[in-house]
Amino acid sequence: MTSRIPRDSRLRLVRPRPLAAAPTAVNQRRPRRPAPRPPEGTPAPAELARMARSGLAAAARVAHWADSVLGPGGDAATADGKATLSDTTAERAARDLALTPDQVRHDWDTARLAGLVEVHGASARPGWRLRAWNRDDSAVLRGWVALFDAWSLATPEPAEEEPAAVAEVVSAMPQVLSFLQLSAGPVPVDQLLDLLRQRVTELRTERCEIPYAADATAPATPVAEADADSAEPAQDAELAPLLDWALHALASVGALTCGDGQATLTPLGNWAVWVKLEQICVAAQSPAGNIEQAAEDMLRGCAQLRPNAARAEYRAWLAARPVGSAVTELLVAARGEDALLRGLAFEALRVVGAPAEPDVRAVVEVSTLRPYALLWLAEHDGVDPEDAHEVLTREEATWLWVDTAAAVADHGEAPMLVRHLESALQPTVPALLAEVRAVGHPRTVQVLVALAAAHPDPALAKAVRRAAFQVHTGG
Repeated sequence: MTSRIPRDSRLRLVRPRPLAAAPTAVNQRRPRRPAPRPPEGTPAPAELARMARSGLAAAARVAHWADSVLGPGGDAATADGKATLSDTTAERAARDLALTPDQVRHDWDTARLAGLVEVHGASARPGWRLRAWNRDDSAVLRGWVALFDAWSLATPEPAEEEPAAVAEVVSAMPQVLSFLQLSAGPVPVDQLLDLLRQRVTELRTERCEIPYAADATAPATPVAEADADSAEPAQDAELAPLLDWALHALASVGALTCGDGQATLTPLGNWAVWVKLEQICVAAQSPAGNIEQAAEDMLRGCAQLRPNAARAEYRAWLAARPVGSAVTELLVAARGEDALLRGLAFEALRVVGAPAEPDVRAVVEVSTLRPYALLWLAEHDGVDPEDAHEVLTREEATWLWVDTAAAVADHGEAPMLVRHLESALQPTVPALLAEVRAVGHPRTVQVLVALAAAHPDPALAKAVRRAAFQVHTGG
């Protein structure tokens, strides 16, 4: 919560109390869920990692080339700020690697989706997974799962298809993949098409879409009969090319194989779908029951949990929703007036990790979020949490100190506010008050009034009250 205190020992906005009086959800050990076992026949993690390395070998080769030739953060990698290789760089890589420029671009895009390279604007840098590529099987598998999650970006969608129809198929494919995983073998594509049609119909029903005739003047009964007779074949015809695209896109990332009118999950694909299903099961057993809450209510529910319990709750909440929408919800909560939720939202974003980076980077210029975003980005870049505060200017650190004090004033107790005073960067109270007044935090007056009321030293309390009055009157 503050820039001076490590995350795991940060300021707690809860009442200190004997361990015996702690809430049941925090104090008592919950029975551990037995570690889930993969389906029978699933290769060992080391073998899965070998498969992932093999499938991503070309992407890793281009990423290593960019790292060694362009250098970390080299700004010659992209031309349009959209992660597209410039023609000059693609041709240079093609010469060095004995590939065609199109192959280089394809492998570059795969490396980006797998997190082997990270693109920021017009510059690129090696991802942490690339650094750990040869020694860390878990990093390799995470990279492959990231590519698996982005399957719809790996192969261009059919140009003639409506974006809304493509989005429906992407939303319905998890059910298709689950069916493939549970079938544990080849499944006819016609059967998958029928399942896809059912799921798309459910999605449209959930949105309350009502079919209507194109010609409003046509007789009602014939139109209804025509719709009933032709709806399913028409929808099959509409979805068949999209299912074909989805299956080939998943095959291109190594998740399944297609042939002879059947689709079969690969060992990697079978394992990845099983992992996703397990995440849903974990989410369904949300430790504190906040899984169905909106981000703001979930964060309020986590405010009284200890750090490890809160992180477990964040993970459960995140597993139950798409990462993009979850990050958006958390940042909306962080933009509110409650400083406590601001700090907790960024703790939850730390659990999200790399997928949240673009959104966090996008709010760096938002004054209320800037210190939190800079600390998040510093830790994401590998800076020790103990030293992350060094990325803040003196003004930003002071603003964060006031924001944290506002959270304490709203949700904590007087002794906590007094202890928070000791975490200030300034060596003396007069210096602190001068800089607090200068940063212009909107809660400055309330924080100073609360601190004056809480501090046991009458002289210091008087000085703080005077400062609060001066800020209030503009003096």
